[in-house]
Amino acid sequence: MRRIIILFIVALVWPFTVSATSADHPHFKADVDVTDKASLQRGARIFMNYCMGCHSAAYMRYNRMGQDLGIEDSILQSNLMFATEKSGDTMTIAMQPGDAEKFFGTAAPDLSVIARSRGADWLLTYFMTFYRDDSRPFGVNNLAFKDVAMPHVLWELQGIQKPVYRIVKKEDGTQREVIDHLELETPGKLDSEDYKNTVNDLVNFLVYVGEPAQIQRKKTGVVVILYLLVLLVIVYLLKKEYWKDIH
Repeated sequence: MRRIIILFIVALVWPFTVSATSADHPHFKADVDVTDKASLQRGARIFMNYCMGCHSAAYMRYNRMGQDLGIEDSILQSNLMFATEKSGDTMTIAMQPGDAEKFFGTAAPDLSVIARSRGADWLLTYFMTFYRDDSRPFGVNNLAFKDVAMPHVLWELQGIQKPVYRIVKKEDGTQREVIDHLELETPGKLDSEDYKNTVNDLVNFLVYVGEPAQIQRKKTGVVVILYLLVLLVIVYLLKKEYWKDIH
């Protein structure tokens, strides 16, 4: 019994411990709305132009994306399809895993379900917290993903950030240097707010890719709830009619 109580206490405390540990760097809250087709279209454009050179989304088909996002086939083929001419194809890439390992040290993961595994907030934080680190092979590091193997492909939009450090004292009395915040060193094409909105659109698109059916599922869910509410009223009135003579 004592062991069970201890495990229960640990289970209660653990989430707060993780939260405190991960609070060493800024966190960003993603504004996710898969019903916002304009945002999804902008996110799709960013994904195709900046991400899909290395990352696939093999669980998604071009024509399904076009139907869900309201993109005509002609626009889809001329603006978003660079690796194939068939709209029914899945969103794969030409780069082989072996080549990716040679170029980057690791194979670039498929991003079909990255939003479901990592979460929208983590993805937004990841895109927002690249910073210059001359010790890394591609000259950048990331607060959300330490020693990341990926270059900062959106640096032209965001610019280059540098870390600003502070000294913290550890429990044993020793001191260590930690990153306090990031500071823009070289401006990009977008200001900070526009860049955040841009990568939020990208995150929104990745959330949609993780479960394309959620658009229809949420619409259907509203209809089902309304139907059940109406049915509840009818059943209640029917119950009163059946029991009126008894009461």
